[in-house]
Amino acid sequence: MMTRREINTALAGAAFAATIGSAGAQEAALRALPPPRTTGGMPLMDALKVRRSTREYSDRPLPPQVLSDLLWAAFGVNRPDIDGRTVPYWRHIMVIDVYLAMADGVWLYDPKAHKLLPTMKEDLRAQTGVQDFVATAPLNLVYVAHGERMADVTTEERRLYGCVDASFVGQNVYLFCASEGLATVFRGSVDGPKLGKSLRLPDQQFVTFAQTVGYPRS
Repeated sequence: MMTRREINTALAGAAFAATIGSAGAQEAALRALPPPRTTGGMPLMDALKVRRSTREYSDRPLPPQVLSDLLWAAFGVNRPDIDGRTVPYWRHIMVIDVYLAMADGVWLYDPKAHKLLPTMKEDLRAQTGVQDFVATAPLNLVYVAHGERMADVTTEERRLYGCVDASFVGQNVYLFCASEGLATVFRGSVDGPKLGKSLRLPDQQFVTFAQTVGYPRS
């Protein structure tokens, strides 16, 4: 019987192969990120004091280093020996994928490689929510749950557990943004089924929430 660590490794490998294709194309298609800065930042209690939701954004893009740090804080590997993450997750089985909707297309975050995998070239930012600001903000994170990885629970429980795991990621993003002076808002106002079709998600995968990140509009 496979261990949970082995299951997660197999799932990650299958997702990688399904997303990119041949080994030669994989390396060419990957978008590298700078190594994340995993020390420093604002003290936790100070970040909690200034944590807030914002709905007005500059269109200024996030620098690569800030994007790298953000993704590591959100869902990165902090204990490589056990594939431990910066967030807890359901039964030690990864059920959440983090997609990035940006002006240059949609990308999937690969936490183990700390790189972005391209999924499509279209700008889908406007489809990640019903508010106007989502279409021009530099980054909308989309949290997708793998229902097929929760085979022994009901459909209702799959949605519950997937939403809980996505919320853990969202709170990490809030704290990072508070520390870095960024703006963010965690959003349930999104047409999940429509966005899932645009992302070409398999039937048992579903959108839980989205989260906008950017610089506050002055």
